[in-house]
Amino acid sequence: MKKKKGFTLAEILITLAIIGIVAAITLPSLLVNVNEKAWDAQKKALHARMAQAIGQMNTLGGYGTYTEDGDGAVTADTAAESFILDALSKVYKINNVCGPDKLSSCGIPSKITTLDAVSEITFPTKMSELNSKLLNGIHSKNEDGDMADTKAAAFETVNGESIAVFYNPLCSSDTTTVNYTQNKMCVNFIYDLNGSEGPNQVGKDVGFITAFYNRNPVVVAPVPYNKDYTQPVPSYTANSQTIDASSACKAQGEDLRLPDKDEASSLYVNSPLINLGASTYNYWTSSIISLGATGSAWGQGFSTGFRSPYSRSGTNYVRCIKK
Repeated sequence: MKKKKGFTLAEILITLAIIGIVAAITLPSLLVNVNEKAWDAQKKALHARMAQAIGQMNTLGGYGTYTEDGDGAVTADTAAESFILDALSKVYKINNVCGPDKLSSCGIPSKITTLDAVSEITFPTKMSELNSKLLNGIHSKNEDGDMADTKAAAFETVNGESIAVFYNPLCSSDTTTVNYTQNKMCVNFIYDLNGSEGPNQVGKDVGFITAFYNRNPVVVAPVPYNKDYTQPVPSYTANSQTIDASSACKAQGEDLRLPDKDEASSLYVNSPLINLGASTYNYWTSSIISLGATGSAWGQGFSTGFRSPYSRSGTNYVRCIKK
């Protein structure tokens, strides 16, 4: 009789243990990659739907009521909720609307983690909590419009996203004047792709979409990289030994690019979410005004929100976004 060979029980148990260890090491990273790809696809779809909806509106300004008494105390504020009910719901499918002080009823988390995963912040409930610089004196009151400290409202989409709305009924239609970003911002949306479920982190399931200009709005949804380039650089250089702003993004990753002027303004509006709230730097954008080293490009100030042309041979900081 031939003797049959096989694995011993000890060998099988050792093999299963090794498989278990390998699975424990590799599965979490695989799941993260799967989640991130799913989130990226969902973000792009949400941006496309929101841009299409807002493009159907005749105007973004003037909805609701926002009034203050002589001492600056707010006596009426229905702006954000009215924008959702009277404007957005006419062009976008909405499941549920939650007024100020009831954001959690629409799945808005109480806290979110910033882009760099360093800080956990309380979810903002009004414009000044979103970014206190937006309501900073002259920077919010200029010749082409004001910024109102409205309370946020929220809604849920048919796809399960929870979206908080920060609305400025006083926004301007101006697209080109050297001016403050806050006058141009009409609506800022902070979304959570899966409601209050985790991880509730900016850059993962949490992000933002911003609509600028009262008429002919531009809707942007930049997904920022989690850190600046290492040093300030020029926007243009003929010297191949010196890196320029666009090349600085490529140096950080092939999937990164320089934001245009509206995308950079969206980063400013949402700067506390990406932990740039204390930044006083000027940042380059890809919006070129005139070509060459003697030309100029738009830059976004993060100290006051001032948007202005800068000489392309000068140096500014770079914060890239995903393509």
